[in-house]
Amino acid sequence: MPELPDITAYLSALEPRIIGQRLLHIRLASVSLLRTADPPLTAVDGLVVRRLRRIGKRIAIGFDGELWLVLHLMIVGRLHWRRPDAKLGGRTMLAAFDFPGGSLVLTEAGTKRRASLHVIRGDDALAAIDPGGIDILNGTLEEFRRALTVENRTLKRALTDPRIVDGVGNAYSNEILHAAQLSPIAQTHTLKPADWERLFDAARSSLQFWIHRLRDETGDAFPEGVTAFRPDMAVHGRFGQPCPRCGEAIARIRYADNETNYCARCQTGGVLLADRSLSRLLKGDWPRTLDELDALKRR
Repeated sequence: MPELPDITAYLSALEPRIIGQRLLHIRLASVSLLRTADPPLTAVDGLVVRRLRRIGKRIAIGFDGELWLVLHLMIVGRLHWRRPDAKLGGRTMLAAFDFPGGSLVLTEAGTKRRASLHVIRGDDALAAIDPGGIDILNGTLEEFRRALTVENRTLKRALTDPRIVDGVGNAYSNEILHAAQLSPIAQTHTLKPADWERLFDAARSSLQFWIHRLRDETGDAFPEGVTAFRPDMAVHGRFGQPCPRCGEAIARIRYADNETNYCARCQTGGVLLADRSLSRLLKGDWPRTLDELDALKRR
């Protein structure tokens, strides 16, 4: 799912292309994309784009008359900048937003249609769809700690809950926790002051690093390679590969469609966290430490 750095990259690319430009028309190839009926989709036809905002993992496009288009790309939704009146062909293309200088095309891979488009009026309605998580880049350490300790949750769940933290999902939470050298299952109520400082600094530095990296990679072009899996990430999507800090193989926890990647040596004191599928298979033979894992491999 595109997260804060990816959404920021989209907004940076959209700003010179559509701010001050008139939206000529919206073409929908999938009616399920539109989740609102009032105001109607045609209400923004012919209006000029005045503002762009990020709301969590959503992109909000503001027009005259206090009208907003709000796009949520979900897991595999992506944006593309195409020539004017680009054709909507193929099952992945869901919509095109036509401007004089080009068409903003929304695609979604796979068979499930999860991406959404809302048409809303007014800043109050816009605020109502904001999950309310803290903006790490503009908040303080104390605001960050207070937000994550309202409930006693694991760090992984707290960082990826949009009601707690703004714009962070599976990929960047993995990177943040590795940078902070903290376990993904550590409880927020158990962290010490030094842990909070390390986590806050890691969150800010990781997000800022990737915002700048994506901006440098894209330049003046439109970001076409948005992905949650990048070869120079420390742990995310690198199961079995060496940790860039200590060289130990990256471990994982799998649950449903999500995978948490971590380094047992750097983050959990050498303790392997139980993976649901493998722990059910191995039961009492589940290796609890890296040494036990090595012994299991030698059997």
